[in-house]
Amino acid sequence: MWCQRLARLLRGWHGSTGRRWPRLPRDPGPILAAPARCHPTAPASPCCAWQLHQDHLELRYRSTVMRLDFVWLRDHCRSASCYNAKTKQRSLDTASVDLAIRPQAVRVDETTLFLTWPDGHVTRYGLEWLARNSYEGQKQQVMHPRILWNAEIYRQAQVPSIDCRSFLETNEGLKEFLQSFLLYGIAFVENVTPTKEDTKVLAERISIIRETIYGRMWYFTSDFSRGDTAYTKLALDRHTDTTYFQEPCGIQVFHCLKHEGTGGRTLLVDGFHAAEQVLRQAPEHFELLAKVPLKHEYVENVGGCHNHMIGVGPVLNVYPWNNELYLIRYNNYDRAVFNTVPHDVVRRWYHAHRALTAELRRPDNELWVKLKPGKALFVDNWRVLHGREAFTGYRQLCGCYLTRDDVLNTARLLGLQA
Repeated sequence: MWCQRLARLLRGWHGSTGRRWPRLPRDPGPILAAPARCHPTAPASPCCAWQLHQDHLELRYRSTVMRLDFVWLRDHCRSASCYNAKTKQRSLDTASVDLAIRPQAVRVDETTLFLTWPDGHVTRYGLEWLARNSYEGQKQQVMHPRILWNAEIYRQAQVPSIDCRSFLETNEGLKEFLQSFLLYGIAFVENVTPTKEDTKVLAERISIIRETIYGRMWYFTSDFSRGDTAYTKLALDRHTDTTYFQEPCGIQVFHCLKHEGTGGRTLLVDGFHAAEQVLRQAPEHFELLAKVPLKHEYVENVGGCHNHMIGVGPVLNVYPWNNELYLIRYNNYDRAVFNTVPHDVVRRWYHAHRALTAELRRPDNELWVKLKPGKALFVDNWRVLHGREAFTGYRQLCGCYLTRDDVLNTARLLGLQA
């Protein structure tokens, strides 16, 4: 397979040293392609071949063909003089590297690439490290492993809630909670004392609480104390919160402390699952939603609260190297005047938005949950949309926003990929 890829690459090869890759059998044996002036002194690796070009090294390791710029190779040197292994920080002054730098010698053994630079400095790279950290390697990797779900998939998974005591007092309980949260974008903690103070302790177990215009911990009732539809008894369509922030809040915590009435179920929808369906059915819609910037705004003049927040960004935010979705910014309530693209793009964007909205509103994508005192819900606000049905009576929730970086930090310290 990789032989075919190399053949295609070589047909468009320009500016090389003029040497050819070796002809490879179907089951390649030990191979080492060495350009002029480079004298390998180690045995060739059976799973590796390389070729020097004018400004980069082309390296084939197992199934990955990498193009590694010489400046990049010098800049990422992990020798003691270039990188502080204790602090995990670069010591080398990148601006001091000659942009026309080229290695004087290259050799490869079974596990390592060796580069000797004009000043005699030697850089060593593990081949596995290069395969993981090259652009080509990153394109093949997923930054955040996830399980995309609709209501049936989530119910069949029977994702367990975590007991509050286990969550607070054991790393095992915390790790199980975070694993569920990272995979599904939602997670529940049971047997929480129904007070704002105890909910605060719960939240601070995994993150610093993010202070916003709503404060740190907030109570939530239908008294219209804030200029937001959420502070009413009306139904709320699916949405993500704080789209009007330049960086929307990462995680939201909900805990229903009291409800004396009917209705009020919480709606949860996996926005990434819906976006994936759009990508499969109409990739041009997905691409447009990932490129067109929108303004969202929050204008409030109620009591002593005076705010005018504006956030800008596309509905879908993706990593450009592998098109992996990492944030959805969807809130039709807060979307501002659409004035960020010329008229010939506007209609196409509305078609794309309609396609995503149709997926988000598919009944089989809707997970309805009745929140009750003692059951706290954590929601990935960059992924899962939430809403609610209308309700009667007195209903009080408390909650907060958490800083995403701190939640992911907690997960990584417990050995999870985040």
